[in-house]
Amino acid sequence: MSRRARAGAFLLLSLLAAAVAASIANGYGATVAQGYGPLRRVVVAVAELPPGRQIGLKEAEAALTVRRVPARFAPPDALSSPDEALGLVPEATLPAGSYLLAAQLRLPEGKGRARRRLAGDRHPVEISVSGAGALLAAGPLPPGARVDVVVTTEPSGPGPGRTYVAAAAVPLLALAPAEDGGGPSGLTTATLGLTKRQALRLIAAESFARKLTVLPVG
Repeated sequence: MSRRARAGAFLLLSLLAAAVAASIANGYGATVAQGYGPLRRVVVAVAELPPGRQIGLKEAEAALTVRRVPARFAPPDALSSPDEALGLVPEATLPAGSYLLAAQLRLPEGKGRARRRLAGDRHPVEISVSGAGALLAAGPLPPGARVDVVVTTEPSGPGPGRTYVAAAAVPLLALAPAEDGGGPSGLTTATLGLTKRQALRLIAAESFARKLTVLPVG
């Protein structure tokens, strides 16, 4: 057999081996999904996070990663994106390999904003948002008005920043112009009925995001 023929045969065998390996991996993944149910994104610490140190972009990139695990094994308050931890502070040491939970994080000193308690587990929380001038101009809010809070992050490279819904269909309790006067393109103070996890996520976003926007639902 010529050298070219041997090389071709070796390449063919390599492709067949890769195809067999991929088939085995896919079959194993399907078996795991069937046996343990759907998978869920969770944030895991790949390096130790000390208590009292605020999690910034550098810490998040170096110490946090996202993995997919069976939903039945994931703690209910496990974070699903490292962005949710930005600006927050661990209550205690978080060892490498541990899930990152909302209950393990708090706001930096002086940043708490929760006041009286609403129905269920929601609290009124004030957030500075952009582009709410039209909502202000519309007059008094209807009872039970709900909004989506959209976060737009600063770009990490040459591309645009990421935009995502950080809190969906939350009660909008009040709107007021910010100290700079607000307006269609200025900041507005929105009082929202948020769960603890939503409040932590949005207050942290105020420190790293380009803007937060409220959009009426429906």
